[in-house]
Amino acid sequence: MAIVKLLLEKEADVNAQEGFYGNALQAASFGGHMAIVKLLLEKEANVNAQGGEYGNALQAASLGGHETIVKLLLEKRADVNAQGGKYSNTLQAASFGGHEAIVKLLLEKRADVNAQGGFYGNALQAASSGGHEAIVKLLLENKADVNAQGGFYGNVLQLASSEGHETIVKLLLEKEADVNAQGGEYGNALQAASYGGHEAIVKLMLEKEANVNAQGGEYGNALQAASYGGHATIVKLLLEKEADANAQGGFYGNALQAASSQGHEAIVKLLLEKEADVNALGGEYSNAFQAAVAGGHKAIVKLLLKLLFEKEANVNAQGGAYSNALQAASAGGHEAIVKLPLEKESD
Repeated sequence: MAIVKLLLEKEADVNAQEGFYGNALQAASFGGHMAIVKLLLEKEANVNAQGGEYGNALQAASLGGHETIVKLLLEKRADVNAQGGKYSNTLQAASFGGHEAIVKLLLEKRADVNAQGGFYGNALQAASSGGHEAIVKLLLENKADVNAQGGFYGNVLQLASSEGHETIVKLLLEKEADVNAQGGEYGNALQAASYGGHEAIVKLMLEKEANVNAQGGEYGNALQAASYGGHATIVKLLLEKEADANAQGGFYGNALQAASSQGHEAIVKLLLEKEADVNALGGEYSNAFQAAVAGGHKAIVKLLLKLLFEKEANVNAQGGAYSNALQAASAGGHEAIVKLPLEKESD
């Protein structure tokens, strides 16, 4: 405080723009330094100055949970709906931080509950990401759009499903969240829950008629996501609900390649029992055999090699990140796999 006073006495520019926080008022607000905030405002600091990591002082104070500073800034006519910064707006920042009292205050000051922007897209997504159920309820009571699109996860249901917040998922479904809404990192909520291994949420989604074969997202479909994650119980559940074991798409091309790449032998066997195509092409490694080889998963390599021999398939098939299986094994230093016979032994 004494240093701040001294600098101001020496005519330091109270509204100078630069640095991580953009300006002194934002820095003091984020840190919760009430006395300094008051002093800067007395010296005519611009309460709505833009810039810095948090866009403005109000967003910074809201994220930090500094209610008294938030009230002071609002008294000084800070713009409650100003856009910018990491969280795009103040309501999203407060929601992400789990600061219910500040969220209530901002809503009383007519903060736009459906304002778009930022990593989370909107305040409802931000609150859901942290599992802040009370804030989620508060936002929904204030007419937050449960099916709003935007942000990394595309929609709030996908985000809550990804994070495993079952109570919030139930609440969103009660408010008629679209179980099959598309978009975001995982394409849909079912894929997000499957990737995260959240069995209870997967069951809930399926009860609400989620499309088990919906396409899109990082892993193409829910079965590939669960297979990649090694979630055998979810894989079984999806297959029981007629998930297509040979569905194409996503980073690994299909579920068998995803499971093979990560060394999930039990899931590989389960998929093969459901007639997953060992010769299917596509994805990062072109085929499941190359994926298993690249990962050094000897037991899966042997299993797939036997099937390839039985089907008289070409184990030296070209394509994928390493062009062929031998290059994949060599690149990973998997000597034991390099030594495996790549031709069918005579009976």
